[in-house]
Amino acid sequence: MSWMDEAMKDLRPWIGRVRTVEDDVGLMAVRRAAGAFNVDPAKFTRGTELPPHWFTFFGVETVLQSDIGPDGHAKKGVVLPPIPMPRRMGAGRRVKVMGCLRAGEPALKKAEVADIVPKSGRSGDIFVLTMRHTYEQAGKTLAVDEMDAIYRPAVPAGQKTTATVPTQARTDHAWSERTELTNALNFRFSAMTWNAHRIHYDGDYTRSEEGYPALVSNGGLSMHLMVDAALAHAKGTLTGYTTRLVHPLWVGDSLEVRGETQKDGKLRVWAADKNGVLCGEMDLEFAQ
Repeated sequence: MSWMDEAMKDLRPWIGRVRTVEDDVGLMAVRRAAGAFNVDPAKFTRGTELPPHWFTFFGVETVLQSDIGPDGHAKKGVVLPPIPMPRRMGAGRRVKVMGCLRAGEPALKKAEVADIVPKSGRSGDIFVLTMRHTYEQAGKTLAVDEMDAIYRPAVPAGQKTTATVPTQARTDHAWSERTELTNALNFRFSAMTWNAHRIHYDGDYTRSEEGYPALVSNGGLSMHLMVDAALAHAKGTLTGYTTRLVHPLWVGDSLEVRGETQKDGKLRVWAADKNGVLCGEMDLEFAQ
């Protein structure tokens, strides 16, 4: 029996556990989110329907400062399973949208540990954690968000983290939208999502402890901007999307979202960095 099999003895009972977080979807929180993405905050009043992907700003865990670990995440076992690997990064995401939150009305987020899978391959041992977040308001389920996180071993001091081989993004797009991933935008996004992972703001830690060459732009921010761009070029009501992040972006870089022409209620978009390297892909579906 491998060490990963032994670890799963402690991790398996976590599968199926659910934490429920209450949120008032406060009007000022909504307006702050609007301001961060250049949407007029004044257009939101109590009861206003939010954009379909804004559920990610609400139902965030409020972890005690004493429960924060050295990387800025909650200590193992406080919110997420105690997976015995120190480095965690987001990967894929699958979202179903059945409705939109309304500002100033109580909501619930149910966070379920959907699966924990140990894997071994050419890049070494990893664990893949899948979380399923269900958002409810007024007794109705409005969104189900499944996301995968990959846990890896620590990078030895002085070494660089193993990077994915860069691939050039397609250039046959019908349209594109560019956003500068500034320190200020990353800071505001991390504040809205209560994300204290130090790779987004502590350069010394990022380089010396996690082996990245620069501050890492928030992957959740990239996904949000991809949906923003898609909504600006699509017709119909968003019903779901799947996302795969394939290469990191750095704070100070730019994100260019490129997209095809919408067809039969479906739209494919992808993201490139300032060098044209593919960073993420997204497929969205719309009801006409």
